Amino acid sequence: MQLRRVAITGMGSVSPLGRGTKALTDAIEAGRSNVRYMEGWNKYTGLRSLVGAQAELKDEKQIPRQARRSMGRMSIFAAQAAQDAVADSGLDPAFLSSGRAGCAVGSTTGSAISLNDTFETMLPDKDLSKLSSMMFFQCISHTAAMNVAQYLKLNGMVLAPSAACASALHAMGLGYDMIRLGSQDVMLCGGAEELHPTTTGSFDILFATSVKYNDQPQKTPRPFDRDRDGLVCGEGSGILLFEEYDHAVKRNARIHAEVLGYYTCNSGDHVSESNRATMATCMREALRQAGIEPAQVDYINAHATATLQGDKEEAEAICDVFGSFVPVSSLKGHLAHTLGASAAIELSAAIAGMHKGLLYPTRNLENISPDCAGINHITGSSLNRRGKILVKNSFAFGGISAVLVCRIP
Repeated sequence: MQLRRVAITGMGSVSPLGRGTKALTDAIEAGRSNVRYMEGWNKYTGLRSLVGAQAELKDEKQIPRQARRSMGRMSIFAAQAAQDAVADSGLDPAFLSSGRAGCAVGSTTGSAISLNDTFETMLPDKDLSKLSSMMFFQCISHTAAMNVAQYLKLNGMVLAPSAACASALHAMGLGYDMIRLGSQDVMLCGGAEELHPTTTGSFDILFATSVKYNDQPQKTPRPFDRDRDGLVCGEGSGILLFEEYDHAVKRNARIHAEVLGYYTCNSGDHVSESNRATMATCMREALRQAGIEPAQVDYINAHATATLQGDKEEAEAICDVFGSFVPVSSLKGHLAHTLGASAAIELSAAIAGMHKGLLYPTRNLENISPDCAGINHITGSSLNRRGKILVKNSFAFGGISAVLVCRIP
């Protein structure tokens, strides 16, 4: 069986830096971040990290109420990003109901806000009658995928990977496989997440959050930096439209990138600690499947969340595979960590930047940490360089590694 080629023809995002790829890249090029002190979070006993990066919930009423009732905040973000990806692709919306189009949209959990509201409503009196049926649809783990499919009237495959911070990259890997294997011609792929104190709290309990910069939120997170002290949670959605390459060419679609390879694997070692060897294995295998040598790679968009061990292990793994030549950066200094949405939002930004001849820098990387010093960091301002081959890393709890390799036309 000959595997089919896969193109990326549409990109949509809602992020802490705005809605759409232009807003996203404009803010990155201006060096902006939307990390803020979160008012009201100090009422949560034991929550040490009081910073976050919110996305603006805007124009949600353009989604008909009948469709919007089952959507929590994250599903609204996902529906908007998916709608924008379709518009960006120029695909006839009627094709979405052909049976040859589906979606793969991941998230860490269902709507964190709706989950919290459900239990706060029910538990005082243990009264289930106070709950609406729509709260259930906002809370279920595949809420983003389900709502995207319902809103856009998709009747092809609907997949909802949940792999914490690797969810969006898993979704893209699934979409890639479904198209190259011939099961679908189009897949809307990505992830969604929403910000809530319980989300930050889950990392806070593990001492993985940034706590030193509550009074200076613009200085955190600090990927790969000597003074990094943990991640900052954000929210939003990134959706990319993956399309069978010949199908895209026949309709004269603009091709943002071609997906060349994907791989995911697990360390089987530790539930929360990153693993250098597994990361390196994942990158090598993704490159092998793509038919790309390390020396051919022009840019690595790192996962790098600004945790002490995670950044160290990833930097060492990148050095093991690529040495110190390939330019590397993390966009989480601009975006914070949008968790299940991060890989899709960051990949969209990286692709758009490379089309402009720009490799974006790591914001807040002022003093490269000695334990991250073996790689070629992009610091300060964007690197003006034309490149073709892009590697996107994503790593998650449970030892999960995922890597995607793309080529810019």
